[in-house]
Amino acid sequence: MVTGIIGRKVGMTQLFQQDGTVTPGTVIKAGPCVVVQAKTAQGDGYEAVQLGLVEERPARVGKPLAGQFKKAGVPPTRVRREVKLAKGAESPKAGEQVLVNAVFSNGDRVDVIGVSRGKGFQGVVRRHHFRGGAATHGSMFHRAPGSIGASSDPSRVWPGHKLPGRMGGVQRTTLNVSVARVLPEQNLILIRGSVPGPNGALVLIRKSVKTTKQQQQKTADKK
Repeated sequence: MVTGIIGRKVGMTQLFQQDGTVTPGTVIKAGPCVVVQAKTAQGDGYEAVQLGLVEERPARVGKPLAGQFKKAGVPPTRVRREVKLAKGAESPKAGEQVLVNAVFSNGDRVDVIGVSRGKGFQGVVRRHHFRGGAATHGSMFHRAPGSIGASSDPSRVWPGHKLPGRMGGVQRTTLNVSVARVLPEQNLILIRGSVPGPNGALVLIRKSVKTTKQQQQKTADKK
């Protein structure tokens, strides 16, 4: 069995508990996916599968990729990701379909990998949370970074200095979040809390790699 699936972030909503409490949640359209290629320890040095996200809009690919999809017997997909296999699980064959309810169930702990929102070029106050200078009494120093190095020694700016620059638009992973509900009819999965990226962004959902001992014990008790 594979340990992850590709999806797109639909948006955020509210999750109502039986005791009346409300928590934020994220709706993700996970899959359906197809196995494009199965990698083995004998041929590739490790065991994994390459999944392709099936979408309504058909993908256009070049001849090398078209041959790979033809060999697998699946239509070309625009988005492809590699996911690991569970320990001791049998590797699925190329062309098999992977659905969200076959990978996850209610209460599972997962990691969500995505690209955060891009915020463009920002200054040090927003990007690094600098306090800034005085706002009154004739001050000419409001949101500037201040000194970035002495002129005589070292006569340069040290690497890693906090300066203005592009903010956001980088890969981020939300670790160890809970699956609130799986809706296999609509290929939807509801995650408690927020996940990286804007609405419509691609995400990879995988089994959590940092589950606590208490969570492992609860999972064992359920089984």
